[in-house]
Amino acid sequence: MVHIIEVERFAATEPAVVYALLRDGAGWPTWSPLGSFELERQGEAEREGVGAIRVFRTWPVRSRERIVELVPDRRLAYVLESGLPIQDYRAQVDLEPRDGGTVIRWRSTFSARVPLLGRLVHTMLDRFILRLVAGLAAAAEARSTPRSMGGQGR
Repeated sequence: MVHIIEVERFAATEPAVVYALLRDGAGWPTWSPLGSFELERQGEAEREGVGAIRVFRTWPVRSRERIVELVPDRRLAYVLESGLPIQDYRAQVDLEPRDGGTVIRWRSTFSARVPLLGRLVHTMLDRFILRLVAGLAAAAEARSTPRSMGGQGR
């Protein structure tokens, strides 16, 4: 059985700001429930590019994630190499400009190695990803420069 988790949230800032936060693995622990970050392997063409393996720790879990797709200011996708009792995990974070801000869509799919654990892992990941996306949106908005109201100067 394939499990699907989809979380959507609006951030009142440009996609480039959200994308920059996603690309910087070392910053994830500052805006998410993740405890620490380590870059195990650099990407093929750039430090945290496609092929990079990023390791995140949140006691007692150590997850290894490989970046598989990057579309500047639009998408980051990764697969789980190890760390959870699931298989075929893929997460895709899409950024869509809308109404002067960004719609963040985080979609994760996976299968359970042990079918009875699938529902439990789904529930835990759903809650975790909700916190990730909320933290990402809040951090992006905090990093964004203030805009003038109604197109008028300050």
